[in-house]
Amino acid sequence: MTDTASQATTSPKKRGFIETLELDTRLLGMIGAFILVCIAFNIVTDGRFLTARNIFNLTIQTVSVAIMATGMVFIIVTRHIDLSVGSLLATCSATMAMMQTAVLPGWLGLELGSPLIAPITIVVGLLVGALIGSFHGYLVGYLGIPAFIVTLGGLLVWRNVAWYLTNGQTIGPLDETYVDLGGISGTLGETGSWILGLIAVLGALYAIWNGRRAKIAHKFPVKPIWAEMLVATVIIAVILGFVWILNSYQIPGPRLERQFEARGETMPDGYTAAYGVPYSVLLLIGVAVVMTVVARRTRLGRYIFATGGNPDAAELSGINTRLLTVKVFAIMGALCALAGMVASARLSFHSNDIGTLDELRVIAAAVIGGTALSGGIGTIYGAILGALIMQSLQSGMAMVGVDAPLQNIVVGAVLVFAVLIDIIYRKRTGAV
Repeated sequence: MTDTASQATTSPKKRGFIETLELDTRLLGMIGAFILVCIAFNIVTDGRFLTARNIFNLTIQTVSVAIMATGMVFIIVTRHIDLSVGSLLATCSATMAMMQTAVLPGWLGLELGSPLIAPITIVVGLLVGALIGSFHGYLVGYLGIPAFIVTLGGLLVWRNVAWYLTNGQTIGPLDETYVDLGGISGTLGETGSWILGLIAVLGALYAIWNGRRAKIAHKFPVKPIWAEMLVATVIIAVILGFVWILNSYQIPGPRLERQFEARGETMPDGYTAAYGVPYSVLLLIGVAVVMTVVARRTRLGRYIFATGGNPDAAELSGINTRLLTVKVFAIMGALCALAGMVASARLSFHSNDIGTLDELRVIAAAVIGGTALSGGIGTIYGAILGALIMQSLQSGMAMVGVDAPLQNIVVGAVLVFAVLIDIIYRKRTGAV
């Protein structure tokens, strides 16, 4: 009797299907919500929402907000907030637009089309964004001004600095190489997209294999082989399915003709070509990989999450939390510059209203993606998925014909609801 009871108490608890796969239930909930949103809008729009054309447009519209959302994760994790991201994006966009149309042609004599214009413009934009972000971080970290106040002031200041830089005018046209980074005219094409998809598949398989090998080496429990294969199959299907959808969107014939004419050639009869994966999406993938590596594999990432979990303990352990704050805001500023580049390149010009209300969308994307406002918890992939959900809502409502004010009402309501769900989830799971 005693032996039987002892065996019952020491035998491992039977794991459920989700526990066996070791999947984040909150992430599964977000994916489920995203699928429901897509299906609902596809039904309401008579099948137009899930067409290759709309998915292509949805991806390039999501990129700028998603890039900034990855930086907002670090900001919120360290228990701060940045309300100035939309205005900072506008200032960086205005700076880069003026570099292309006034500064570089006037100072260096470079004309639009020069191979030096795009790289110089982007470097200057990144420097401006990082410097402004560092200035915000200095005010917060070293002078002790609350981030809410600093960035609220930044929201007002940088929006109007952008206006003065351009004298309130729309600036364009922008350099063709620069415009290609916006994603409409700059894509990998069909072959390049399939190559990218295969590389991504191999990278995912290697990450799964390497993670399993590391667990075995440290004698940690691992998932059953069938669970690893199931997860790998789903990931492969998602990657190749995404590439296939983007390759299904064909470039219109008149546009192809203009491309051939620009090269002094004649388009063959019956010739077709696919858009494929946009360069802007490739940029987002690169940002996501770098930010994830920083968060999980570097000392800076460990310091960020340690400070967010317990700032006092982090400081007592020797972490320079003031300098850390400057670094986090500098990263946010640089990402705003990248987002400004993508946004203005997608439009092919800089406009005064660029980035308006992006602070709402970026914060909402990070929070919907699972970043805790109390600090210490957040993921890069969650923020990107949150940005995709937000853009899907806005795109779907626009296709249905919902007025812009009502769209903002829905976005605000979704943000509050997401925070409520997060609070309930953390109470039930016992997470801090």
